[in-house]
Amino acid sequence: MKKQNLSHFNIKPTFKNNKVRIGILVSEWNEPITNALKEGALAFLKDAGIKENQIYLHSVPGSYELPFAAAELAISEIDVDAIICLGCIIQGETRHFEFIAQAVANGLIRVSLDFGIPVIFGVLTCDTMEQAQERAGGSHGNKGVEAACSCLKMLDFMKNIG
Repeated sequence: MKKQNLSHFNIKPTFKNNKVRIGILVSEWNEPITNALKEGALAFLKDAGIKENQIYLHSVPGSYELPFAAAELAISEIDVDAIICLGCIIQGETRHFEFIAQAVANGLIRVSLDFGIPVIFGVLTCDTMEQAQERAGGSHGNKGVEAACSCLKMLDFMKNIG
């Protein structure tokens, strides 16, 4: 199967970029990967006209902590319009991977639905470190870029139905 870089987007948001507030939560576990995802997301948002003072960047110990942090950010005084969650879970020798990945996915969608804001799932769930590297700036692009693009598209969607 041919490897394809899926991280090329041309998006022109219709919402007022200067009014939007975006939270970004980044897992410290598998930090070389999550830092690459973060840098990709930040670069994409900057290119789309989002200013540094509109982005609220926080780290959490691991991907499992992303749902709690997203819920706390959603109710904080910062009043974010959307949250991008970036993490990396790599399959090990036990079923731990499955439990963590499922809990994170379920937790993030729950936060999104409970608080009525987009919570973007930018969590890699890979079998190997090599697969993660391919998706964090390698041959498959940067999923942090894709998460940031999804965030802006969802904010656009919300503006257009509002």
